[in-house]
Amino acid sequence: MSPIRNAMVLAAGLGTRMRPLTDDRPKPMVDVAGKPLVDHVLDRLADAGIGTAVVNLHYFADLLEGHLAGRTRPQVVFSDERGQLLDTGGGIVKALPLLGDGPFVSINSDTIWIEGIRPNLPSLIADFDPEKMDALLLLAASTGSVGYDGRGDFSMDGDGRLTLRGERLVAPFVYAGAAVLSPGLFAGAPEGPFSLVKLFARAAEAGRLFGLRLEGVWMHVGTPEAISEAEQAISLSTE
Repeated sequence: MSPIRNAMVLAAGLGTRMRPLTDDRPKPMVDVAGKPLVDHVLDRLADAGIGTAVVNLHYFADLLEGHLAGRTRPQVVFSDERGQLLDTGGGIVKALPLLGDGPFVSINSDTIWIEGIRPNLPSLIADFDPEKMDALLLLAASTGSVGYDGRGDFSMDGDGRLTLRGERLVAPFVYAGAAVLSPGLFAGAPEGPFSLVKLFARAAEAGRLFGLRLEGVWMHVGTPEAISEAEQAISLSTE
């Protein structure tokens, strides 16, 4: 398989839970530890060897586009959703022509973690096997992740295959907002707005949805209050 050099950065959401910080900017431009969230993500992509990042735009699109316009590492290409917000799945479908024919990284523009011994994005890229996978998701432990108090998203078997959490159940792993996806995952995808979860569920039923456990500490920065918790964790990790 050719090296993975392209990424999709999902940056078009409204960031409603992050208000009032998102009253005048998109959530990807909210600062954590002195740097906008989107720059944390793009720096990590560059370090993983990604040459081109497709960033989708909707909420405060002009502001985000201006912020990233001069970026060269990685090179940024914009997918414009000003006319209609397409959610995670629909946003990637619109951007597929910009992402090439091979597998690519998909990453939320607000996901952030403290690395362990083995950097996570290079591991995710290296472990992706297109022969048996439509998607390889980076997963964090539901317990022990900074700022997360949900019920988890997935269970994982000994081979790394994933099962979605059933209704009213608790699952040990939460999606950490980064994945390697095959274009085949989007075959027959619906038109218009839809969530990636719809395609993850289909891939899981086919036995082609896999997970990789994140090394280090994942931080769920979903609200203004969670920022200080994340910054404290980052500060402690550098001492």
